[in-house]
Amino acid sequence: MNKNCIVAGLLMATCALAARAEPVGEVDTVFKLIGPDHKIVVDAWDDPGVTGVTCYVSRAKTGGIKGAVGLAEDQADASIASRQVGPIVFAKPLPVQQEIFNERLSILFKKLRVVRMVDKKRNTLVYLTYSDRVIEGSPQNSITAVPVDRATPIPLK
Repeated sequence: MNKNCIVAGLLMATCALAARAEPVGEVDTVFKLIGPDHKIVVDAWDDPGVTGVTCYVSRAKTGGIKGAVGLAEDQADASIASRQVGPIVFAKPLPVQQEIFNERLSILFKKLRVVRMVDKKRNTLVYLTYSDRVIEGSPQNSITAVPVDRATPIPLK
C-alpha cells in the first residue's frame, strides 16, 4: 500500500473523528415518569479546520417516550462558548464563512448548526450557533469569538 494513501486515510479518519460531539455533561430540567427526563446537554466540538479551538454547545434535549425512541423535536434554544484550548494551527486556508458542525434536532427537518466566520480585520474567529427547519427556521442564536494572536494571521481562501 502506498505510504501517501495511508497518511491520507489517517488524516481523513482524524477529521471525521474531530467532527463528532464529545459529551461534557448534562442536567435534568423536567422529570418524566416514562422515558428519560428533559435535559440540557453540553457537548464539546473541536473545530475541524483550526487545531487548538473547541466549541462548547449547550442545548435542550427532549425526553419522555418520544425522546427515548428518537421521535421528539428538540427546542431551538442553544448557547455556544468557543475557547482556545491549545496552540492555534491552521491546516489550510479557511473560507470567510463555513458551517463546521450540525446535529439533528428532529427526525426529519430541524438541525442545530455551528458556523465559523473569520473577522479578518480583527484576526478573530467568530462562531454562531442557530437552528433551522425546512419550512420555518428560528431567529434564536448564540455567538462567541476567539481572537487569534496577530503574530498568527488567519489564512483565507
